[in-house]
Amino acid sequence: MKKQIPALLAAIIMTGLITLIMVVTGANAMLNKDTTANTNSSSITTSTAADATANQQQISQLQDRINEYAQREQKYQQQVQQLQQNIQSDQSQVQQAKQEIQQIQQLLSALQARGLIRVQGNSIVITGG
Repeated sequence: MKKQIPALLAAIIMTGLITLIMVVTGANAMLNKDTTANTNSSSITTSTAADATANQQQISQLQDRINEYAQREQKYQQQVQQLQQNIQSDQSQVQQAKQEIQQIQQLLSALQARGLIRVQGNSIVITGG
């Protein structure tokens, strides 16, 4: 029982962290006004070479920003996968702990049925039968 609580807490914390990462990423994508403003301004074209160069620079900056966001997304996906693996591992440990508790309960019941021990509240008395 003592192992179940920390494992459950760890699973809850990791699930919360995954949720937080997803919410932050979504909010960042929705609230990022720079990308929208730059996209709209890059569609305006003029006949001068200076404006064409400026547009090329903006396009390059936008492509760099897109690449940066793609790398961040990949990093977040890797973190999510790692956290999911951790959750699965923790769930496996919880299941194993449950099985161990059942085995201990069966052992205590068998010893009590044979009269070798007596369970009184939170204590076990060895009768030496």
